[in-house]
Order: sequence, then C-alpha cells, then structure tokens
Amino acid sequence: MSKIHNFSAGPCILPHEVLKEASEAVKSWENHGLSLIEMSHRSKPFVEVMDETRSLTKELLNLSDRFEILYLQGGASLGFLTTAYNLIPEGGSAAYADTGTWANKAIKEARHLGEIEVVASTKDSGYTSVPKLGAVDSKHSFLHFTTNNTIYGTQYQEMPTDTGVPLVADMSSDIMSREFDTTPFQLIYAGAQKNMGPAGTVMYAIDKNCLGKTGRDIPSYLDLGVHLGKDSMFNTPPVFSVFTTMLTMRWLKNLGGVAAIEKINNEKAALLYSEIDRNPLFSGHADVNCRSKMNLTFRLNDDSLGSKFDTLWNDAGISGIKGHRSVGGYRASMYNAMPLDSVQVLVDVMKEFERTI
Repeated sequence: MSKIHNFSAGPCILPHEVLKEASEAVKSWENHGLSLIEMSHRSKPFVEVMDETRSLTKELLNLSDRFEILYLQGGASLGFLTTAYNLIPEGGSAAYADTGTWANKAIKEARHLGEIEVVASTKDSGYTSVPKLGAVDSKHSFLHFTTNNTIYGTQYQEMPTDTGVPLVADMSSDIMSREFDTTPFQLIYAGAQKNMGPAGTVMYAIDKNCLGKTGRDIPSYLDLGVHLGKDSMFNTPPVFSVFTTMLTMRWLKNLGGVAAIEKINNEKAALLYSEIDRNPLFSGHADVNCRSKMNLTFRLNDDSLGSKFDTLWNDAGISGIKGHRSVGGYRASMYNAMPLDSVQVLVDVMKEFERTI
C-alpha cells in the first residue's frame, strides 16, 4: 500500500518505531509472557512505565521540583472542570481568555465552580487571532488560556507575562512542540493525542503547593491531590496510552528533546505557509502574527475549484486536510511526528494545482 500522508487534527500520527514497539507489546511485552494490556497495572513492570513517563515529562518540559505529573483519563474536556475544582476557592473567581471553541468549553465548565471573568476575546473577529493577555485583577486565582486553537489555526507565539496571577493553560495541541518558560504556570494540562501519544490519557503538570487550598469538598476522582497520593493510580490507568506516550517521549528525547523538535516544526510550518502566501489560488485563514505551527488553516480563493484540488491531494495519498465544519477550507495539522517530506508532498500538490488551472 502506498504511503498515506496523514494531516488529521487528531489523534496524531506517531513515529513508526513507536508504533512498532507498541504493537509488539500488545502481543507480548518483552519477556513478561503477557500482553501489555492484560498485565496488572500494579505490577512492577507497569509501575516502572508510569514512573518513567512522569519523569520524562518533567525532563522534556524542563519543569522544576514544585511540579508533579499525573496521567489520568477523561481528556482535557474533564480537565476543564478538574482545573476549576482544584484551583478556584469557594466563593472565588478566575480569569479566562476566549480564543475559540475549546476555550469556550473551558469557560462553561469553570462557571459551575465560581465567578469567571472573560478578560480577553477575539470572538468578534471570528477567532482569526488570539488576544493579547496582560495584567488581570488580583482577585482572580489564575488566568486560563488555550495555547493553540486547532479549529481556527491560531497560537500564542509568546506566552503571556506580567499578568499578576498564576497561569493555567490547556496545551493539548502544542504540548512539547516548542520550548517555553514554565515559571509563571500553576497548572499545564494536555490530552496526549496530539503530540505525546495515542488518545486515552491526559497529562497534568501541577504545582503541588497550590493543592488543597480551595475549601471545597472535591469529588475524589476530580481531586488532583487524591491522584498524586496514588501516583496516578487511584483507578486503573489507561495502560496502553501511557506506555505508548512513554515510547513517544523516549523518541523525542533521543531526537534532541523539545529544542530539536521545535526547529523541525518551524521548518515544516515555514515550508507550507510560504506556499500558501505565494500561491495566488490560496489564502491563509489566521492572522499572520497568530498563525499556528501545529494546525495550518487555509482556503481556496475560488471555492468552485474545490473538487479539482480535492482530487489532486487525494490522488497524492494525502488524508485529513479538510477544515473543521465551523471554519471550512483546509487544515493541515503537523504535529511532532509529521515528517517534512509529507509537508513537501502537500506543497507540491498546491504547485501542481496552480500549474494546471
């Protein structure tokens, strides 16, 4: 079968060697005589997997000792509510930035737990950019924002500074894609299925010093302190997702870590954005200074040419570039494991399309 160039927004593609080792472990894991997914999560081999996964996360994100790592279920969607339960005091408030669909979902869930002030929004401009985040009222426990918006193809190129309150971020779609200063953060959470591994687990990097201070009676499963006390094993963890995430982080570390993959991601994004801007048949969706390097959104200037362009990229073995239904157009998602040669195939198709029109 010919190679498929998978630009899907998620779940992400994974490195070939990671898929190979993970698939072999499902059949029989090393010399244990059992499949990975039928072994006890309390067994020594899997406990070592969880420990290594958490350790690699801290190392790759360059997190200080005040942070602890959790790998849980429920995805970032449950993280929206979990964040509010653990960080908004009884009768308290928090500041949120509205940058699109997922930010709105986070705001909706947080409003179950306290007063939420939307301090910045680009809703009126159709979310083609992200708003600047400055100082917020000190009454707020934190400022929450979504670092990368998969649907609209926007991203904070620089993290906020001098906000006056701790930062909390949903980094589901650009975690481990670039270096950043973690000092201002109180909590970073991310679904694994974009850059870190398969769907099924969500990572929390939490400042352990901020837990247990809300005055709330938090349901056990939503209490991050409970999960820390059980080393991410309060309940049976998603063993395959955690194991494969560990393999992916080993791959990333061997590649040179986040600094190395950031250079590659910049090269991939520059290649495709250059063609979008050069080719008179296409236009980018997001404002130039807010363009995502993970999810590149663009459209045809003449929609009547859509069927011909669709035929060309399908014939080239390209998959998953149709834009989200709320935006339309096209979206090329280029997470860490996306090879540069797949991006070049898409660029070549766009050039051929221009040549034959």
